[in-house]
Amino acid sequence: MLEDIPSLMEAIRARFAHVDSCPFTGPRVFFENAGGALTLNSVVETSARLAAIPDNQGRANGASEALVAMIAQGRADMRLFFNAAEGEVIVGESGTELLFRLIRAACLGTGTGVVLGSTLEHPASRSAAAHWAEMAGMDHVLIPHDPDTGRIEARAYGEAVTATTRVATVVHTSPVSGIGMDLPGIAAAIREVAHDCLIIVDGIQHAAHGGVDVAAARVDGYVVSAYKMFARHGYGVAWLSDRLAALPHEHLRGAPGAPWEMGTRDTAAYATFSDVVAYLDWLGTQVSAETGRRARISAAAEAIRSHEAALCKAMLQGVDGLRGVAEMPGITVVGGGANAHREGLVTFAQTGRDNAEIVAALNAAGIRTHLRKADHYSGTVLDPLGITTSVRVSLCHYNTHTEVAQFLSALDECI
Repeated sequence: MLEDIPSLMEAIRARFAHVDSCPFTGPRVFFENAGGALTLNSVVETSARLAAIPDNQGRANGASEALVAMIAQGRADMRLFFNAAEGEVIVGESGTELLFRLIRAACLGTGTGVVLGSTLEHPASRSAAAHWAEMAGMDHVLIPHDPDTGRIEARAYGEAVTATTRVATVVHTSPVSGIGMDLPGIAAAIREVAHDCLIIVDGIQHAAHGGVDVAAARVDGYVVSAYKMFARHGYGVAWLSDRLAALPHEHLRGAPGAPWEMGTRDTAAYATFSDVVAYLDWLGTQVSAETGRRARISAAAEAIRSHEAALCKAMLQGVDGLRGVAEMPGITVVGGGANAHREGLVTFAQTGRDNAEIVAALNAAGIRTHLRKADHYSGTVLDPLGITTSVRVSLCHYNTHTEVAQFLSALDECI
C-alpha cells in the first residue's frame, strides 16, 4: 500500500494541485474523482506554457518544429500507455465525442447485423450505439447486467453474441457502481463466436484506477478522458486498431493518410498526456525495480489498484474504530459491500431519504462527494435497485486512510 511509505504518499500528493483545499471554499477532502480527478502540477505548468506560444504546427521555424516534436512524443507516450504497438492514437474534444466517432465508423463500415452492448454502459457509448445502429439499419441488443453485483460476466456476452454481431461496446468500469469488468474475458467470449467483431471500449472510468493494455485485451478501440486521469478538460484520447482505423471516416479530402484528427489540435493535449505518462513512470520507479518504461507504468497501475482497494475496504468496513458505510443503518451499497471487482468508487443510498441531503451535509463538513440520480446517466443501474438518489464517493491513489476516516466520521453524524 502506498501509505506504508509516508514519504512516498507525501511526494505523490505534492505532485497534484489543490490536493487538500479548494481554491473557492477552503480545506476539503476530495472524493469526487469520478467527476474529474485532481490535476498534476506538471499539467498545469505545461498548459500555461504552451497557451502562450503563438506559433502553429507544420511551419518552417524552430518554434513550430518544437511543437511538432511535442506532438510526436505525446503520440509515443499514448501508445506506451495503451500498450499499443500497432493501430492509431488520436485526440478528440472529449471521451464522449471519441466514442461517438469510433462507434459511428464501426456501425457504418460493417454492414447489416447486430450491435451488442449492455445496460451497464454510460450513455456515451450506449447512446452512440443506439443512434448509429439505427442509422446503419442494424439491431441494437443490450445485455442486462446483474443489479446485485453491478457487473456483467464474460459468459453473458458469450451467451448473447451471434455470428451476425458486427460491433460490440464494453464499459471497462462502471462510473456508477465502480465495478470493473473482465475485459480480456469478455473480448475472448465475443471473438469465439464473432471472430471479426469490432470491440470498442469505454475506459473513461477505469483508466485512473488500473492498467490499460489493449494488446492483451484484443479489442479494436479504447477511449479515455484526460480530465479523469490527472490531466485536464478539453480533450480525450483514443486508440484504434488498424482495421478500425481503416474504415471510412470523415477527414479532409486529399489529406495524406486519411487522418482521423481534423483541424489543428492543441499541442498541450499531447504534451499534458506526456506529463501523465511521466508521472506514472515516476511512480513505477518508487514501487518497483523495473527498468523498462512500460513495465514501470504497469507496476504503478498495480500499486494504485492495491492502494485504492484498501481504501474502499476501509470505507465500507470501517477504520480507526469508525463503522463503515456497509455497516450503517438503512444503507444499500451499489454493487454490494464486499465486491472484489470494485475500483476506487463506492455508491450508496439510505432508504427512505433524499440522498441529496447527505451530499449537502458532507459538503458542509468539507467532504466533496456527488449525487447520482436515476436519470439518463445512472438510471439503468439505480432503477433495478429501487434507488432514486444516491451518494457517489470516488477516490484516487492520492487519497488516504485519514481522509476516509474524516468521511466516515462526517457521514455517521448525518445518517
